[in-house]
Amino acid sequence: MSQSPKASAGRSVPTSADVARLAGVSRATVSYVLNNTAAVRISEPTRRRVREAAEELGYVPHAAARSLRAGHSRTVLLPTAHVPIGPLYSRFLSELQWALRRLDYTVVQHGSIGLDPDEAARAWAELRPVAVISLGQVELTAAGVELLKRAGARAVISLGPQRIEGTHALVLDQTRVGRVAGAHLVERGRRAIGVVMPEEPGLEMFSVPRLEGVRAAAEEAGATVVPLPLRYEEEPANALAARWRELGLDAVFAYNDEYAMLLMRALQDAGIAIPEETAVVGADDLVLGRLLRPRLSTVHVDMVGVRELAELVDRAVRDPDAAPERHELLDSQVVHRESS
Repeated sequence: MSQSPKASAGRSVPTSADVARLAGVSRATVSYVLNNTAAVRISEPTRRRVREAAEELGYVPHAAARSLRAGHSRTVLLPTAHVPIGPLYSRFLSELQWALRRLDYTVVQHGSIGLDPDEAARAWAELRPVAVISLGQVELTAAGVELLKRAGARAVISLGPQRIEGTHALVLDQTRVGRVAGAHLVERGRRAIGVVMPEEPGLEMFSVPRLEGVRAAAEEAGATVVPLPLRYEEEPANALAARWRELGLDAVFAYNDEYAMLLMRALQDAGIAIPEETAVVGADDLVLGRLLRPRLSTVHVDMVGVRELAELVDRAVRDPDAAPERHELLDSQVVHRESS
């Protein structure tokens, strides 16, 4: 027979003392093992016995009690991305979470859609994280950083083009992505360059500086630049391709590889020869771009190692009074293929 709800609700919650009795060790040893305390040497057989006992009983450490003993939590708050940031950044964020987990931090994602900077900071502070990694989609303010620190955050790390007072800065130089793409097209003799500007909300933090970078490269060569608003859908891509010759463009930096593939197919369907009539360059160096014909030229973006970033979080948590650090998060170079 299945267990009744009443009986299930009355089941006692296993404690560390239960684990200690089953494993034949002290409660202190249980705490050292399950909290991954490195300062105390415990043999591997003992560690295995404690973990097996905890698993058998269904015991997990109490996060609040653990935080009380340590004086702070082990929670790193990562606001959930609410813009289509693409495979490159999605992979980067996933690997960052794994790297933090290996350092014994718990990563909690927080949906911050629709919150202004002050509301976001208050919502994050309520969870009492030991660190916050702001991805730049909610613009942190110095007041928000101070609020988080008063609530117990020992490290606030901002991801964006510039440092916010009181934070460690991970700088995304999106202007360079556009500049190297523009310089490549200019070097290939192109003088009328379109730049795709995604119409999906939230991507301005990437697309606007990339446009500025292309403009900077084009200005040096006397080339013209035309912004091209585009939704990531076939119909608007086809409509743009239908008036391509009217625009008089001989090249396009398509924001990233996904938009480049969308637009390139529309241009080919409209009879625009690539690269003879129009050179196409994307960004992010996705595998799919190498499978196209012609193969897609792209901007390869080198993201800084996630292990280094996770270690920055750990370093900042251990020494919250240390001077803020600034790290360049990416470098960019063009991978020249057949489309340009």
